[in-house]
Amino acid sequence: MSEYSARSPHRRYNPLTGEWLLVSPHRATRPWLGAVEKVPQANRPQYDPQCYLCPGNHRASDTVNPPYTGIFVFDNDFPALLPPVRTGQHASKGAGGLPLTSAPPLHASPSPLFRVAPEAGVCRVICFSPRHDLSLAQLPLEQIQAVVDTWIAQCQELGARDDIHYVQLFENRGEMMGASNPHPHGQLWANEHLPTEPAKEQHHQLAYLQEHDVPLLVNYLEAEQHEGERVVLQNDHFVCLVPFWALWPFEVLVLPKVHIRRIVDLNSAQRNGLADVLKRLVTRYDNMFEVPFPYSMGVHQAPYDGEQHEEWQLHLHFYPPLLRSATVRKFMVGYEMLAQPQRDLTAEQAAERLRALSEVRYA
Repeated sequence: MSEYSARSPHRRYNPLTGEWLLVSPHRATRPWLGAVEKVPQANRPQYDPQCYLCPGNHRASDTVNPPYTGIFVFDNDFPALLPPVRTGQHASKGAGGLPLTSAPPLHASPSPLFRVAPEAGVCRVICFSPRHDLSLAQLPLEQIQAVVDTWIAQCQELGARDDIHYVQLFENRGEMMGASNPHPHGQLWANEHLPTEPAKEQHHQLAYLQEHDVPLLVNYLEAEQHEGERVVLQNDHFVCLVPFWALWPFEVLVLPKVHIRRIVDLNSAQRNGLADVLKRLVTRYDNMFEVPFPYSMGVHQAPYDGEQHEEWQLHLHFYPPLLRSATVRKFMVGYEMLAQPQRDLTAEQAAERLRALSEVRYA
């Protein structure tokens, strides 16, 4: 980066979304008298009798979890999406009397300003381990490989359905990111329609492909590897880097080294390569402030709508909120909500700090 960019306010463009963000590196050392978060609980039991995700325990729906020993997947007891009502089918009830099928009473409005449309889908929970006290960083590599295999199996199953056109895999880690349970788990929400953020990325990836005849993120990774200063770690199949347009303090983008549109397209070696960089990255996160590092992570991939989508490149986003310590986070408020995103720590500074961290988790 130029001296001007490294020290002075400037804007950076995100080609995936078409949005700009403000970078203010001169503010990185300003004093902090705002909210201070609680440090996450350091020691949790291997099994918690009150946890609704531990093996053998009752969930809120009064369903009893099986005594699982590996990955456990179940339909969310309180889903944000409901499966569509089939012809001649009656809506059944689930946890708390919630309907298990959706039949929204939608009424057309004479004004185009009041638009509404039904949305059906599937929401599932994916427990990464029977152990209550572990995180993705602490799982053995073989177990993370099993998580990746489960993601792929779920996408294969749901992506083959006519009523599912997009599968969003994600993990919210830590209370700071809204996780309702510390047990190691992620989720998938499979939609009938393409959600907003993947739709933005699809629009800009398609425009780039039409203009340059090569996928946007394929070109982008080549440029990042040439410059090198934002690359954090890599193996034979994947690269983890702090994107040039990073918004969150230690945001990371995970990209395959070849053109892959969907997670189901990964071969065996690439699946294991993804598991490897995930473990190494989240271990570095934990070592940043020697705490279980909070983040939201998600897989972005091409829709499952029967189209080829050559514009798409599979990628994973990590959005961690911690800014300067285990207890000070980045808040998206004020200017960020009303004008445009803003950050103090540059992407290059964040990448340098992440590169310097050990891949052996702190004791």
